[in-house]
Amino acid sequence: MTNAEKIALITGGGTGIGKAVALALVEDGYAIVLAGRRQAPLAETVGEAEALGGRTLAVPTDISDPDAVDALFAKTRETFGRLDLLFNNAGFGTRGTALEDLTHAQWTSVMDTNINGTFLCTQAAFRIMKAQDPMGGRIINNGSISAHVPRPGSAPYTTSKHAI
Repeated sequence: MTNAEKIALITGGGTGIGKAVALALVEDGYAIVLAGRRQAPLAETVGEAEALGGRTLAVPTDISDPDAVDALFAKTRETFGRLDLLFNNAGFGTRGTALEDLTHAQWTSVMDTNINGTFLCTQAAFRIMKAQDPMGGRIINNGSISAHVPRPGSAPYTTSKHAI
């Protein structure tokens, strides 16, 4: 199998590291699936990827929602028939919130995306990768230096990146 036949799915693929990885994979011959909450950044990345000659699919997705993750991976399988690489990158944190001021909803929101979303995407990728021929693929979970050098007011993000 050549790289031109390989399919990569990148969560958080509309901006930052996810966008950079998506474009690098396109340059290496991968077709890409971009997942993210916001349509506009996904569309911008699609435009850049297609200008490089890449085959793309953008699926607005909240990876903390199991049904949305199932739909993302079903659309990936329907469109490309397989998945060779999952780059778990989606994540966010609270902005400079002191631990004692952090609400349970803020904490849970970060954990639901950064940890539970990574789990849901990994689980869905396993299902596709085990069923395809040839079987297998690669899963990369993107952590953060924040796991080792946390910033003040970043307890949920730092905790979640330790988990990853």
